[in-house]
Amino acid sequence: MKNSISIALAQHDCLVGDLQGNAEKILQWVNQARDELGADIVLFPELNITGYPPEDLLLRHGFIEDARKVLDELTGKIHGITAIIGCPILENSSLYNSAVVIKDGRQISRYDKQNLPNYSVFDEKRYFVAGDSPCIFETEAGKIGVSICEDVWQDGPVKQAVQAGADLILNLNASPYHMDKREERFDAVSRQARKNAIPIAYVNMVGGQDELVFDGGSFVVDDHGVRTMHAPAFKENLSTVEFISTEGGLRPVASKITADLPVNESVYRALVLGVRDYVAKNGFKGAVIGLSGGIDSALTLAVACDALGAENVEAVLMPSRYTQSMSIEDAIEQAENMGANHRIIPIETMFTAFLDGLQETFASAPVDTTEENIQARCRGIILMAISNKQGRIVLTTGNKSEMAVGYATLYGDMAGGYAVIKDVPKMLVYELANWRNKQQQVIPQRVIERPPSAELAADQKDEDSLPPYEILDQILELYIVKNFGLEEIIANNFDRDTVRKVLRLVDLNEYKRKQAAPGVRITERAFGRDRRYPITSGYMRHVLSNDPHQ
Repeated sequence: MKNSISIALAQHDCLVGDLQGNAEKILQWVNQARDELGADIVLFPELNITGYPPEDLLLRHGFIEDARKVLDELTGKIHGITAIIGCPILENSSLYNSAVVIKDGRQISRYDKQNLPNYSVFDEKRYFVAGDSPCIFETEAGKIGVSICEDVWQDGPVKQAVQAGADLILNLNASPYHMDKREERFDAVSRQARKNAIPIAYVNMVGGQDELVFDGGSFVVDDHGVRTMHAPAFKENLSTVEFISTEGGLRPVASKITADLPVNESVYRALVLGVRDYVAKNGFKGAVIGLSGGIDSALTLAVACDALGAENVEAVLMPSRYTQSMSIEDAIEQAENMGANHRIIPIETMFTAFLDGLQETFASAPVDTTEENIQARCRGIILMAISNKQGRIVLTTGNKSEMAVGYATLYGDMAGGYAVIKDVPKMLVYELANWRNKQQQVIPQRVIERPPSAELAADQKDEDSLPPYEILDQILELYIVKNFGLEEIIANNFDRDTVRKVLRLVDLNEYKRKQAAPGVRITERAFGRDRRYPITSGYMRHVLSNDPHQ
């Protein structure tokens, strides 16, 4: 019997549906783990053959068959090391989210995920049947149990594996990022390790998939729940952990522990990774951004340049009759600071042409937000035209606070392919801009300090239409993330009329959000997969009309 075993944790960046490409990378890492790192076992993330989440691709029989075929072909190429790979497996008309144990060209064991998450961004019960049995395989150093993601958050599967004789649990994950998620993961895994007196190795996927970002950060805890290894976040990584065989079972040897990132840095890196992978995986040549001289587009440009390289980003300034000279100056300064290409395309002639064309139709109507929205839509047309010609994706610049209350123009500033800061509240936008400037001063300080404005009317400021962002963001956090109702929010010392206005705006603008581009998810409850509300609903009218204080 060996007195130790070396296990490699493979933080794999997968592309959903790229079965052959994912398999090729898996084989590359299998060989590297064996030949360069001397590992006995290499552990991959959940469903890494297909990528995660494959969504309704799982409803296609051809997809399931192709995934199994690729897995079988890959199996025959794995020798001299044990590999644990995630793949959907169809058996007796039931589809399982499985981890397959491969050794010397054979699939020697399989684990079927028992706890299928069906909350937040997860829909696994739509596709999979739950397993009910542990998976234990023998090694020369001890018995090893396998589990998948949610299974380590619940009591049953780990206890079951321990009762079956496991000396160590290997856990495959596709756990998406949101703020403070890394600590939540560690607490859950640590609790199971302590409760069952068994070490656990946790490997997590990395990379962007539509609005989800997987942040890696794989780790190992000992049987006391103490972290003994922690891989870096937001990048692919292959690292090994040595486990010593003792009378009490397998025990991890302490190795490198990467420090947790500060919140603002982790959010910024999530945005960068999400943009990088979305653009690259969808085959765009780069990005184009409408740069206004305001804080939102400034942060979007910084993220885009850091993600794609400044040479692959074009900033377009589109001044109107209401654009202040300082806005143009600041936008040019930032583009030059970051090395991004930039051009100026005034919208006055287009705007005037629309007004002339609509003069008869609007003859008896006063000037209102219609004219403001026409300007925004002129800019949307310009950006989409450049996108079409250059093969670059338009990155929209609206933040979560604006998206929540509909302070955005459908088919105008909302026009585009990917919404970089869609899930970033306005006050966090400022924090991220300041954090980025601490790394290198790229955003003009005046952009951060001046009052925010859409500049679609004379002397316009956001607070002419909205509560101060410091207040608005707090109300939105309670309503959107925590699901508080009217009275619960007011009880947190907010003005009743202000809360009523905000809640009405949020519900009224659901139709806009349904048409918005996908964007990076960084909070526990983003607009998109997390929050599914009907567009057509009378509930808020019911709530507000029954407010006894009105």
